Amino acid sequence: MEKQNEERREQEIVYSRSVKAGKRIYYLDVRKARNQDLYLCITESKRLHAEGDETPSFEKHKVFLYKEDFAHFTEGLQDVIAYVQNQLGTIEERQEWVPEVANQEAQPAEEQVPQPAEEPKKKGLFGIF
Repeated sequence: MEKQNEERREQEIVYSRSVKAGKRIYYLDVRKARNQDLYLCITESKRLHAEGDETPSFEKHKVFLYKEDFAHFTEGLQDVIAYVQNQLGTIEERQEWVPEVANQEAQPAEEQVPQPAEEPKKKGLFGIF
């Protein structure tokens, strides 16, 4: 029974990307709902250090974002990023990272978007600004 539930959960994810940021990893999963609609699941996973425990533990938080809310969410995100940049001035760029694409092999080759040989460095958070 548990194996069936695990397989069903994996089948729901149609595209996934992870972003490592210090002690945290953010998972951006595009999932398929029962009605075949797509939505975004953002999971923050933070490694916890328990004293005397050799096995690391993780604290996870999830946010589900549905397509009808994408525009409002993006607008709000851009607004708060602009506010932080106005308050702090220039924000130092972090070291360049290479995104991990978990389900790239699940996409047919013709759907994969070729990456340019060298992208210009993006300014600000998520390259929005």
